[in-house]
Amino acid sequence: MKKILLLLATFVAITASACTNFLVGKKASKNGECFISYSADSWGMYGRLVHYPAGTHAPGTMRRIVDGDTHHYLGEIPEAPVTYNVMGNINEYQVAITETTFGGREELWPKQKEGGIDYVSLMSLGLQRAKTAREAIKVMTDLVAKYGYSSEGESFSIADPNEIWIMEMIGKGDAQKGAVWVAVRIPDDCIAAHANQSRIHKFDLKDKQNVMYAKDVIKFAREKGYFTGKDADFSFSAAYSPADFGSQRFCDARAWSFFNHFVEGMDKYVPYVDGYHIGQSEEMPLYFKPKHLLSLEDVMEAMRDHYEGTPFEFHSTLAGGVYGAPYQPSPLMWEHKGKKYFNERPISTQQASYVVIAQLRSWLPREVGGVLWFGNDDPNMIAFTPVYCSATEVPECYADSTGNDHTFTWKSAFWMQNWVSNMVYPRYKQMFPTLKKWRDQVQEFYIKTLRTSDELGQERLKANPANGVAYLTDQTKFYAGHMMNVWKQLGEYLIIKYNDQVIKVETEDEEWKLTPDSICVPTERPGYPEEYREKLIKETGDRFLMPAKK
Repeated sequence: MKKILLLLATFVAITASACTNFLVGKKASKNGECFISYSADSWGMYGRLVHYPAGTHAPGTMRRIVDGDTHHYLGEIPEAPVTYNVMGNINEYQVAITETTFGGREELWPKQKEGGIDYVSLMSLGLQRAKTAREAIKVMTDLVAKYGYSSEGESFSIADPNEIWIMEMIGKGDAQKGAVWVAVRIPDDCIAAHANQSRIHKFDLKDKQNVMYAKDVIKFAREKGYFTGKDADFSFSAAYSPADFGSQRFCDARAWSFFNHFVEGMDKYVPYVDGYHIGQSEEMPLYFKPKHLLSLEDVMEAMRDHYEGTPFEFHSTLAGGVYGAPYQPSPLMWEHKGKKYFNERPISTQQASYVVIAQLRSWLPREVGGVLWFGNDDPNMIAFTPVYCSATEVPECYADSTGNDHTFTWKSAFWMQNWVSNMVYPRYKQMFPTLKKWRDQVQEFYIKTLRTSDELGQERLKANPANGVAYLTDQTKFYAGHMMNVWKQLGEYLIIKYNDQVIKVETEDEEWKLTPDSICVPTERPGYPEEYREKLIKETGDRFLMPAKK
């Protein structure tokens, strides 16, 4: 219990904005593409797809910097002469950037409310100004060196069709401008992950081709008293984001769970991520070579993980409630009679605001090759729709102007998908199989039909680039609109079938089973699941026992 209570200030940031990223190298994927995924998990945040159109800018044009989380105005910087088309977390050159916040040492967080560039703006600027992952790293690090960094510690996934990188960055506090950072290229045949805890430990100071870092990344740590050893033994994570129970159990355990799907022998790292053996167990590496090549569907399924079949699985316990839901209520930590307890924090979680998978395909024209698979809720509960990186208009259902966090509208994918999900959560084991059936059929349709969209897009681009981009934009809008129609039908179907905690009966043809007088036959009333009945009787004894007949 003492170890659970020793949650450092770094965990305060983790609970405020918790996300998960997966990375897959081009030789670790089935078709040779690079993948990075992102689950933007933030309680109450309204998810949307942000678009920055390509542009040219006259000398003297200024760019407003507004904090992406708080919407607070930070200042202005000169605009670049040329900026590229950006759709959410991907640009027209198939550069993609995502993140997770690790927080790090609190004394290095910004205290001033003005100046500097926040992590959300930094990602957008990198996407608007870079044609490759390496160029994005340079853009981002040059900007914070010149204008300062106004966020907590961040891990960035930065990718293009040929390379994937993890860059970690933290500021220097208000006394010094800029940031310390390190970027490591993930080998092409490997997979990696990060989830709100710094994952870069030791790195090769001499490998200039695959490692980049701030020139003072070690010197600054020495000055602050975070590190006293030899340069070769320097660990970015140990210096700037020391591990605690929360960072391992709630964060690194999610990265472990991703690896556990695709890497042999991950049991050996359970002591590292369970939070009870800090500094006493073997360190989990930054990346691994998977036992088989990963497909797009593999990445999607990994994003839907709830620790099934692992020591951290919880929904078969009382924590899963009546219907064995792999979701627990917020907050992550709670108290009872003066003692502190915690919930598990799986990859797939109900507070996901939006989720993406960037699919980067080097063998296709850039306008077609980059696809952002997008969803507006918990990845377990939605079908991802494809958004082409060259699209010049945001589908209405994903647009910032369509809705907000306090106004429901049927036109918003965020509200449509949350409407359906929140019907299913309370009766998960009973209702989720129906949602999953619809979800998987729709997802399969999008993946298959995208091949045709790719082919027609290439033909039109070759004949007329402008018409080709217009076609890809229309296809992006088609998929989003189709999802909205299907999800509305799904929600209506769920209400009818599962209304009032009973189940309407269907025929083999999935039509409602009616009497000769055209009303529904009597409903099924399954009551408590068998495993919950056992728990209930164990807890209540004879409280609900029917008396024996005399």
